[in-house]
Amino acid sequence: MNEKFFDLKKEKQDRMINAGLQLFAVNGYRNTSTDEIVAAAQISKGLLFHYFASKTGYYSFLYDYITRYALLELNTRIRPGKHDFFELERAFLKAETALMEQYPSYLLFLDSVRLEGDKEALASLNKPEETVFSFYKEREAESDYSAYLRMDSRETFTSVLGYVKAGIMREVIRDKAQGASEYQRRMSAILDSFQRLAASL
Repeated sequence: MNEKFFDLKKEKQDRMINAGLQLFAVNGYRNTSTDEIVAAAQISKGLLFHYFASKTGYYSFLYDYITRYALLELNTRIRPGKHDFFELERAFLKAETALMEQYPSYLLFLDSVRLEGDKEALASLNKPEETVFSFYKEREAESDYSAYLRMDSRETFTSVLGYVKAGIMREVIRDKAQGASEYQRRMSAILDSFQRLAASL
């Protein structure tokens, strides 16, 4: 973790973090240039290299930082145990909304890392023992879905839900007028609909 970076004012830190999260999430590692990064973060290229040395250093920092930050939020809000499946998904939604208030593209960035094909970028990452997606998977595996007679595969359902979340996040980020609250509103309505469908005979 780059200690010098955290001496900056919080507003500047967040601007530099959010610029990278959004650009890498949308364009991937290879198609994101340092020129685009410094323009979005409103900093000089010299400053970017002063704190991160290279694009790969910046990418690695973002992955490490946002993984730690998101896991702290998730672990604070969601304890291990046998939760009702849809109550668990609503707890995830609250945590996601809180995280998006500060880092709107965080989950799309993490998903883009999971799908990244650039070997240089992937080699730069420190692989944590726990990732955000492994946290989700572990909690969902513990969840109780016995009340939902039409949900025959929890894994299939969570996969579909992941695609829906990503799609709505992309729409919300693209439309600057929308925000985390709009993501929460739309996902809450979808969870309500899915729960009714899963429970009906």
